[in-house]
Amino acid sequence: MVSSWTWIMVEYFGRLYGIQPEPLRERMEQLFTRLKMNEIRDLLGAKMSTGMKQKVSIARAIVHDPPVLIFDEATSGLDVLVARALLKTVAELRDHGKCVVFSTHIMREAEKLCDRVAIMHHGRILAEGTLDELHDEYHERDLEELFFQLISRHDAAPIAAPL
Repeated sequence: MVSSWTWIMVEYFGRLYGIQPEPLRERMEQLFTRLKMNEIRDLLGAKMSTGMKQKVSIARAIVHDPPVLIFDEATSGLDVLVARALLKTVAELRDHGKCVVFSTHIMREAEKLCDRVAIMHHGRILAEGTLDELHDEYHERDLEELFFQLISRHDAAPIAAPL
Protein backbone atom coordinates (compact mmCIF):
# COMPACT_ATOMS: atom_id res chain seq x y z
CA MET A 1 0.00 0.00 0.00
CA VAL A 2 1.26 3.47 -0.91
CA SER A 3 1.15 5.92 1.97
CA SER A 4 -0.70 9.15 1.39
CA TRP A 5 -0.99 12.43 3.23
CA THR A 6 -4.20 11.47 5.06
CA TRP A 7 -2.87 8.02 5.95
CA ILE A 8 0.40 9.51 7.22
CA MET A 9 -1.49 12.06 9.35
CA VAL A 10 -3.56 9.40 11.13
CA GLU A 11 -0.57 7.08 11.39
CA TYR A 12 1.44 9.85 13.06
CA PHE A 13 -1.14 10.13 15.84
CA GLY A 14 -1.24 6.36 16.29
CA ARG A 15 2.53 6.28 16.64
CA LEU A 16 2.41 9.11 19.19
CA TYR A 17 0.44 6.70 21.37
CA GLY A 18 2.99 3.94 20.89
CA ILE A 19 0.95 1.60 18.70
CA GLN A 20 3.19 -0.89 16.93
CA PRO A 21 3.23 -0.72 13.10
CA GLU A 22 1.24 -3.86 12.25
CA PRO A 23 -1.62 -3.38 14.77
CA LEU A 24 -1.70 0.30 13.77
CA ARG A 25 -2.00 -0.56 10.07
CA GLU A 26 -4.86 -2.98 10.80
CA ARG A 27 -6.64 -0.43 12.98
CA MET A 28 -6.24 2.26 10.34
CA GLU A 29 -7.57 -0.01 7.59
CA GLN A 30 -10.68 -0.61 9.70
CA LEU A 31 -11.11 3.10 10.45
CA PHE A 32 -10.59 4.21 6.86
CA THR A 33 -13.17 1.69 5.68
CA ARG A 34 -15.68 2.44 8.43
CA LEU A 35 -15.41 6.22 8.00
CA LYS A 36 -15.35 5.93 4.21
CA MET A 37 -11.94 7.57 3.98
CA ASN A 38 -10.27 5.37 1.37
CA GLU A 39 -11.24 7.78 -1.40
CA ILE A 40 -9.49 10.70 0.34
CA ARG A 41 -6.17 9.03 1.14
CA ASP A 42 -4.31 11.11 -1.45
CA LEU A 43 -5.86 14.50 -0.73
CA LEU A 44 -3.93 17.24 0.98
CA GLY A 45 -5.67 18.99 3.86
CA ALA A 46 -6.04 22.22 1.88
CA LYS A 47 -8.01 20.36 -0.81
CA MET A 48 -10.43 18.69 1.64
CA SER A 49 -14.01 19.66 2.28
CA THR A 50 -15.20 20.32 5.83
CA GLY A 51 -16.61 16.81 6.04
CA MET A 52 -13.37 15.25 4.85
CA LYS A 53 -11.39 17.19 7.46
CA GLN A 54 -13.90 16.06 10.09
CA LYS A 55 -13.30 12.42 9.14
CA VAL A 56 -9.53 12.83 9.51
CA SER A 57 -9.99 14.50 12.91
CA ILE A 58 -12.22 11.68 14.10
CA ALA A 59 -9.81 9.01 12.86
CA ARG A 60 -6.91 10.77 14.62
CA ALA A 61 -8.92 10.94 17.84
CA ILE A 62 -9.91 7.28 17.96
CA VAL A 63 -7.00 5.50 16.27
CA HIS A 64 -5.39 4.70 19.64
CA ASP A 65 -8.64 3.29 21.12
CA PRO A 66 -8.87 5.66 24.11
CA PRO A 67 -10.94 4.79 27.21
CA VAL A 68 -12.68 8.19 27.21
CA LEU A 69 -13.91 10.00 24.11
CA ILE A 70 -15.36 13.47 23.83
CA PHE A 71 -17.25 14.31 20.67
CA ASP A 72 -18.43 17.87 20.07
CA GLU A 73 -20.82 18.16 17.13
CA ALA A 74 -19.09 15.14 15.57
CA THR A 75 -21.50 14.78 12.65
CA SER A 76 -21.22 18.43 11.62
CA GLY A 77 -20.18 18.68 8.00
CA LEU A 78 -20.52 14.95 7.34
CA ASP A 79 -22.72 13.52 4.64
CA VAL A 80 -25.61 11.32 5.75
CA LEU A 81 -23.84 8.00 5.11
CA VAL A 82 -20.67 8.94 6.96
CA ALA A 83 -22.64 10.51 9.82
CA ARG A 84 -24.57 7.26 10.20
CA ALA A 85 -21.34 5.23 10.15
CA LEU A 86 -19.87 7.53 12.79
CA LEU A 87 -22.92 7.21 15.03
CA LYS A 88 -22.71 3.42 14.69
CA THR A 89 -19.03 3.57 15.64
CA VAL A 90 -19.81 5.74 18.68
CA ALA A 91 -22.56 3.32 19.75
CA GLU A 92 -20.14 0.39 19.45
CA LEU A 93 -17.53 2.25 21.50
CA ARG A 94 -20.18 2.90 24.18
CA ASP A 95 -21.26 -0.75 24.10
CA HIS A 96 -17.62 -1.80 24.60
CA GLY A 97 -17.48 0.12 27.86
CA LYS A 98 -15.91 3.35 26.65
CA CYS A 99 -16.93 6.55 28.42
CA VAL A 100 -18.35 8.73 25.65
CA VAL A 101 -19.32 12.36 26.12
CA PHE A 102 -21.36 13.35 23.08
CA SER A 103 -22.32 16.98 22.57
CA THR A 104 -24.89 17.66 19.85
CA HIS A 105 -27.71 19.94 18.86
CA ILE A 106 -29.36 17.05 17.03
CA MET A 107 -31.74 15.52 19.55
CA ARG A 108 -32.23 12.35 17.49
CA GLU A 109 -28.52 11.62 17.88
CA ALA A 110 -28.75 12.08 21.65
CA GLU A 111 -31.82 9.83 21.84
CA LYS A 112 -30.07 7.07 19.88
CA LEU A 113 -26.71 7.19 21.64
CA CYS A 114 -26.96 8.52 25.15
CA ASP A 115 -27.62 6.64 28.37
CA ARG A 116 -27.88 9.98 30.17
CA VAL A 117 -28.72 13.40 28.77
CA ALA A 118 -27.97 16.88 30.05
CA ILE A 119 -29.76 19.81 28.47
CA MET A 120 -27.57 22.91 28.61
CA HIS A 121 -28.30 26.51 27.77
CA HIS A 122 -25.87 29.41 28.20
CA GLY A 123 -23.51 27.20 30.21
CA ARG A 124 -26.16 26.02 32.68
CA ILE A 125 -27.59 22.53 32.98
CA LEU A 126 -31.36 22.89 32.86
CA ALA A 127 -32.16 19.18 33.17
CA GLU A 128 -30.29 15.89 33.29
CA GLY A 129 -31.06 12.21 33.60
CA THR A 130 -31.95 9.19 31.55
CA LEU A 131 -34.47 9.70 28.78
CA ASP A 132 -37.10 7.90 30.88
CA GLU A 133 -36.36 10.13 33.88
CA LEU A 134 -36.67 13.25 31.75
CA HIS A 135 -39.90 12.00 30.17
CA ASP A 136 -41.37 11.23 33.58
CA GLU A 137 -40.30 14.50 35.21
CA TYR A 138 -41.36 16.84 32.40
CA HIS A 139 -44.21 14.78 30.86
CA GLU A 140 -42.74 15.20 27.40
CA ARG A 141 -41.81 12.24 25.19
CA ASP A 142 -40.08 14.26 22.48
CA LEU A 143 -36.56 15.32 23.52
CA GLU A 144 -36.43 18.18 21.05
CA GLU A 145 -39.73 19.56 22.35
CA LEU A 146 -38.47 19.21 25.92
CA PHE A 147 -35.32 21.08 24.94
CA PHE A 148 -37.35 23.99 23.52
CA GLN A 149 -39.67 24.07 26.55
CA LEU A 150 -36.76 24.23 28.98
CA ILE A 151 -34.97 26.93 26.97
CA SER A 152 -38.17 29.00 26.76
CA ARG A 153 -38.77 28.70 30.51
CA HIS A 154 -35.17 29.63 31.26
CA ASP A 155 -35.23 32.67 28.98
CA ALA A 156 -38.59 33.85 30.36
CA ALA A 157 -37.53 33.58 34.00
CA PRO A 158 -36.71 36.86 35.75
CA ILE A 159 -33.03 37.50 36.29
CA ALA A 160 -32.05 37.18 39.95
CA ALA A 161 -30.44 40.20 41.53
CA PRO A 162 -26.80 39.73 42.52
CA LEU A 163 -26.10 39.10 46.19
